[in-house]
This record gives sequence, C-alpha cells and structure tokens, in this order.
Amino acid sequence: MLSITGLAETASLVGEPARTAMLVTLLDGRALTAGELARAAGVTAQTASGHLGKMLAAGLLALEAQGRHRYYRLASSSVAGMLEAMMVAAAPPPIRTGPRDLAMRRARICYDHLAGEISVAIADAMIARGQIILGTDGAALTDAGRALLDRIGVELPPGSESKGAVFCRPCLDWSERRHHVAGAVGAALYRTFMARNWIRRENGSRTVTITPPGREAMERYFGISA
Repeated sequence: MLSITGLAETASLVGEPARTAMLVTLLDGRALTAGELARAAGVTAQTASGHLGKMLAAGLLALEAQGRHRYYRLASSSVAGMLEAMMVAAAPPPIRTGPRDLAMRRARICYDHLAGEISVAIADAMIARGQIILGTDGAALTDAGRALLDRIGVELPPGSESKGAVFCRPCLDWSERRHHVAGAVGAALYRTFMARNWIRRENGSRTVTITPPGREAMERYFGISA
C-alpha cells in the first residue's frame, strides 16, 4: 500500500511547475529527449536533467535508449490517468474560448486512448446498450461489448484480461468531467480507429480529428453523430 510519505513525495514531484510541464507534454504518448522536454518546460538542460532524474527514480517516467539517444515517456497509463484527474481537480469549468480549444475538447489523445467529447459519447452509447459497465470504482466489458469489438475488428492484446482493472477502467475526462473508457479496451479502440483511418492525429498536438469514414463508423457502431 502506498504510504502517506510516498503519496506526499509524488504530489511534490508533480507539483513543481517545470516537472508538471514535462509530464503534460508527454500525455500524448510520445517519447521525447531531455532537450525537447527542457524547451517544453522553459528550463535549462541542466535543470531538466535534475527533474528527469527525480521523476525516473519515482517511477513517473520510463527511459528508452536508442543508440546515443535517450528518450523519456510516461511510465504507464496509470500516470497519465493521474495527471488527467489532477487537471480535472485543478481547472475551473471549461470555458469555450475559440475553435482551437473546442477541437481539443471534441477529441484528443490521453496517453494511449481517446479522450474528449467523442470518447465520452462512445462510453455513454456502450453503457446504454449494455456493452460495458462503467462506474467510478471500475469497469467491465460485457458479452455484448465483446461482440461489438469483434464486429469492429478490435484485437485485444493476448492476456490483457488477466490484468484485472487495467483491462478496462474508467478515466475521468478532463474537459467533459465524466468518464471515458481506458485500459486495454480503450487503447485497443484507439489503435483500431487509427488503423482504419477513422481518426487522425494533428501534428504536434494532442488534438484528434474525426475523418469522414470515422463519422460514418461512429454512427454505424455507436449511434453517435461525430
């Protein structure tokens, strides 16, 4: 069980502005270099190195080496979920300030799964049809839900169901303040949507655009207008 001291240390790590900026930059699932993260946080390379070392030691980040290059990414989807939940707690109710913000609220990537208005609508549709059971303390995919995934052609990673809550879990949406689907099921849906060109990532942004084939698919499989 996480100790009070451990929880306080994690909160302190995330609460430093430069480290917060680095973590939020990695929310789109990319792996970035120390230099790229230093620029995102507005700090020197030396300062960034110290921050990254602390977050690696705390298990917030993972390190990948490729040749001479070292890349940092969020350690897990649990870290991404923690960040999104903190953004919900810290932010005031969403204010519609312009088309760019509206696009981010409409659909975006949250580490390895889809978030935003579209993702919440998918969760609502699956709940209404008895395809998923989604609550604040967990989620479960029903037989009807498995049949839907089969129709769409979603392939779940082998053995993913044995991982319990990580297989299918609710994630509190930062902008909608309601839950969307995360875990292995949410990640598999996102991968399938991308592979079928139903959604498209915007370069250098967490924003996701629904393509014309994607709008047809959302209507056909989930009964929602995208």
